[in-house]
Amino acid sequence: MPQRAELWLFDCGEGTQHQFLRSDLKVSQISRIFVTHMHGDHVFGLTGLLASCGLAGNVKRIDLYGPPGLQEYLQASLRFSQTHISYPFTVHPVQPGVVYEDDEYIVSCQPLKHRVTAFGYRITEKDKPGRFNVDKAKALGIPPGPIYAKLKQGGVVTLPDGRKINGSQFCGQPIPGRKFVYCTDTVFCDSAVELAKGADVLVHEATFAHQDAELAFQRLHSTSTMAAQVALMGGVKKLIMTHFSPRYAPGNAILLDDLLTEAKAIFPNTELAYDFFSYEIPKLEEAVVA
Repeated sequence: MPQRAELWLFDCGEGTQHQFLRSDLKVSQISRIFVTHMHGDHVFGLTGLLASCGLAGNVKRIDLYGPPGLQEYLQASLRFSQTHISYPFTVHPVQPGVVYEDDEYIVSCQPLKHRVTAFGYRITEKDKPGRFNVDKAKALGIPPGPIYAKLKQGGVVTLPDGRKINGSQFCGQPIPGRKFVYCTDTVFCDSAVELAKGADVLVHEATFAHQDAELAFQRLHSTSTMAAQVALMGGVKKLIMTHFSPRYAPGNAILLDDLLTEAKAIFPNTELAYDFFSYEIPKLEEAVVA
């Protein structure tokens, strides 16, 4: 979130802090960490990262959100390693529903279907007021100043000459907020589809290829086609698959490109995530009231 100089992190596997060092991101900007479940590949990097944030300085506080056991895990890890965190941090156990809200965003979660308690997360950016037509306001003799801010919010103001002006007549349609959904680890489930409804971007695990679906059901992970079905049924705009089994590394009979082909046959707008992959969710254009 560059406009806020903040980073929100989802899961923290072993090596996370080393990846930060290889990137342009700053650990000092981490303000929130959302943990999906307590398997090691999603939490083993947490203690080290929290310690590094303290060494980086100027970290005000970090809020962590996750399933039962996260608080105990961190307390034990910090105690036995004799690690001191020099800034305040709070662990918030999550339940289905809203887990965080501020003036700009709502973060909610829903349970997924995995071998341990797991949650998927959804970030919803709140709708913004439409663009304010300054020229139209000036043409009606409305003086610039604080009054414009109230009109832009759609409020009704009374001018010195007694006129009552409704701000809605100067504003375009509200600009819909963007929606980001993160689902891992899970086998296909209805709650993932519900969480993904109308999302701009869905990041979904795709541990297995379609032909290994039996393994996916046994281990409660998703195939590429399951991820694509969630995207299709959820009506999302873009699917980014991640969390691939090493069995599809170069030199094997099935490769990651094969998983991408499988997913695209169901949901064409699909990409594979990779180290340092970056994607910016585009904003909708603002309409101007004539």
